[in-house]
Amino acid sequence: MIKKKDFLKEYNIEKETLKKTGMKWEELNSIYDSYCRIEPQLKKIGKDFVNDYLYDIEKAGIHSYRYRTKKAGHLLEKIIRKKSEQPDQYKYINRKNYYKYMTDLIGIRVFFLYREDWIHFHNYITSVFENDPENYIEDRLLDFDDDPDHYYIAERPKVYRRTGDTRIYDKKLIDIKSDGIYRSLHYIIKYKGYYVEIQGRTLFEEGWSEIDHDIVYPYYQDDEMLSDFSTLLNRLAGMADEMSSYFRRIKQQRQEQLEKEHAEKEAQKKLEKEEQKKLEKEQ
Repeated sequence: MIKKKDFLKEYNIEKETLKKTGMKWEELNSIYDSYCRIEPQLKKIGKDFVNDYLYDIEKAGIHSYRYRTKKAGHLLEKIIRKKSEQPDQYKYINRKNYYKYMTDLIGIRVFFLYREDWIHFHNYITSVFENDPENYIEDRLLDFDDDPDHYYIAERPKVYRRTGDTRIYDKKLIDIKSDGIYRSLHYIIKYKGYYVEIQGRTLFEEGWSEIDHDIVYPYYQDDEMLSDFSTLLNRLAGMADEMSSYFRRIKQQRQEQLEKEHAEKEAQKKLEKEEQKKLEKEQ
């Protein structure tokens, strides 16, 4: 159980915002208690997921990963925020079905060294999980599959693309959204009875995102100074990603040049040997 006054203060929520949702505090407290009971199970499911599918990072096409379960307080904050912003979509959410609405109770981050490496992970994850558009959820209640043994991709994979990104994404494979400052892959997997959200980012992008989330999002988005500093850090992260790609491209070009020079030297040696043999025969 959590006290209403303490919760509203901690998460910077106005009483009017809570009232706008039409939800009684007793119902939110019941969701809080229910989630606290199932969270240990969700942690185990998250651990099972990474052990089964991500432990071999080379096979998964990633640099590294981490996972977590959502904090109970953050769950309530998100329900209040979503219900006030999208009342029709979250009209029937309650203590018995909230896990059908929330697709990020179990969250996994996968990281890439280079932004172009997203395709390796995409090919991997769509090969180990069923990716049928017929399974994509539209109605969170009606489309929820109660079979815990049915593992599948529950939404069309999508990517938020940073303004200025080169064409590294294929719209035939993934839904491309232009966010302006944010770059991240998103996959929703139905696994062992719950949704698992996978986000994919570069290491530089993750650094900016974590700092922005810790300081700005979602409670200080209206703070002009904090937002400006976050935007500046975001630009630096984007430049770092660009530089990383250039570094790798230069390395590849130099390797190709060295291989070409080596092949030319070997061909020259072979030609000289053949000419030497020809001279020896003539003598």
